[in-house]
Amino acid sequence: MGLHLIKKVPTAQELQEMIPMTDELKKVKAERDAMIRKVFTGESDKFIMIIGPCSADNETAVLDYVTRLAKVQEEVKDKIIIIPRIYTNKPRTTGAGYKGMLHQPDPEKAPDMFEGVKAIRKMHIDAIAATGFTAADEMLYSENWQYLEDILSYVAIGARSVEDQQHRIVTSGMEIPVGMKNPTSGDLTVMMNSCLAGQMKHTFLYTGWETKTDGNDLVHCILRGAVNKHGQSISNYHYEDLMMLVDLYQKFELKNPGCIVDANHSNSGKKWEEQPRIVKEVLHSMRHSAEIKSMVKGVMVESYIEDGNQPVDGGCYGKSITDACLGWEKSRNLILEVADLL
Repeated sequence: MGLHLIKKVPTAQELQEMIPMTDELKKVKAERDAMIRKVFTGESDKFIMIIGPCSADNETAVLDYVTRLAKVQEEVKDKIIIIPRIYTNKPRTTGAGYKGMLHQPDPEKAPDMFEGVKAIRKMHIDAIAATGFTAADEMLYSENWQYLEDILSYVAIGARSVEDQQHRIVTSGMEIPVGMKNPTSGDLTVMMNSCLAGQMKHTFLYTGWETKTDGNDLVHCILRGAVNKHGQSISNYHYEDLMMLVDLYQKFELKNPGCIVDANHSNSGKKWEEQPRIVKEVLHSMRHSAEIKSMVKGVMVESYIEDGNQPVDGGCYGKSITDACLGWEKSRNLILEVADLL
């Protein structure tokens, strides 16, 4: 019964000393951050593709996948900025299922968050060193930001966290783009209020400190679809949905209006093979409206080495153990096709 303290995890400073970013890697991140920022401020017309596994469960497979992405990036660098998804913690509202490398550095063993914080920092840094890619991760717990603030180039706030005040105000202190997903209910005003909070200044308690933030002008929307009262998926990536979001941005008067469209989750009804079609429909809408083209900064795609998914103990290399993903060949073809259509 009650709340039990198990063991103390490293502080952010201790972890950064244990697994440091070299000066060379810090330079890589600064250059990537500047390049990505220009897309969200409208200074660059490059298209962002945030693409990678639903969950980064195995460092060897993740680095293999990201290395493949880096080769494709060279082919499309004039039009597309690839940000790999290296998602290390997964929302599990019932407590069941794999919770990500933060909780379980070994998916088949019991949770060990002491080892988890070390494993996720190491994997992110190894990916930068191997490919030059700084990545995107989801901020499931707002306290996690301190462990990865010097590493990530993009953060997503999930559909179940977007209404949480702590998530909203912690994003206001970040200096990189943060995408606020619409909640599972689909209420776009909730998402817009989250963006508004993220762009404002705040004073609050964080990791034992009274903390002040300056506001983050790169906070923006992610459309991921919704679920109705019958549990059925409702997509929100269509032309009319995007025009509705254009109008909402005008109403809320937010800085740097931007949108990333998540091609999986409720937009696809978790039918992973639908993602290429959805991405191409978004591009079609961009061609038909200058306002949509200006607002939509990119897409998010769940992709891994093998098509589909498997149980945690499935044993297939590079195959998702959470949501089903688009396999490598289909993913590579999609990136090249997007470049041709832009």
